[in-house]
Amino acid sequence: MSDTASDLHLTAIEAERTRIREAHLRPAGERPASTARGLHHTALISGDVERTVRFYQDVLGFPLTELIENRDYPGSSHFFFDIGHGNLLAFFDFPGLDVGPYVEVLGGLHHMAISVDPERWEDLVRRLGEAGVAHEVHSDVSVYFRDPDGARIELIADPLGEMYGSKVL
Repeated sequence: MSDTASDLHLTAIEAERTRIREAHLRPAGERPASTARGLHHTALISGDVERTVRFYQDVLGFPLTELIENRDYPGSSHFFFDIGHGNLLAFFDFPGLDVGPYVEVLGGLHHMAISVDPERWEDLVRRLGEAGVAHEVHSDVSVYFRDPDGARIELIADPLGEMYGSKVL
């Protein structure tokens, strides 16, 4: 695609983004209250329970809070990590199902951004390096990496409800 064609394509995408924003985004004072109370948990799939526990608890510092049998699949584990403010990161393993490797698909997970205190962010980036986890720092507040099963995770030091200095809530 030529630069001109690419620019036209990007201009059309921005125009569509503007149309959607104008049609659906209400000013903060005019938005109705959400019907949700918060994110109870997000569940990912683990290929190895202990490896996942060691990564999330020992490297990232998210305490394991529970490990139970998955009610939907006998023999499968359902386990949870505390990611702060009453939010949980959960995992299932599916022994015997031969689940394939992580892939991005429509409706699937692109990445999960977990807020961390700015004072802890640099320490966590250091810990990722010490653990040999490949990672990429962006904007001095954001680090991206993949967990042991390939899910893309972001640790972001911006306050909850903000993204790179802009209010998103």
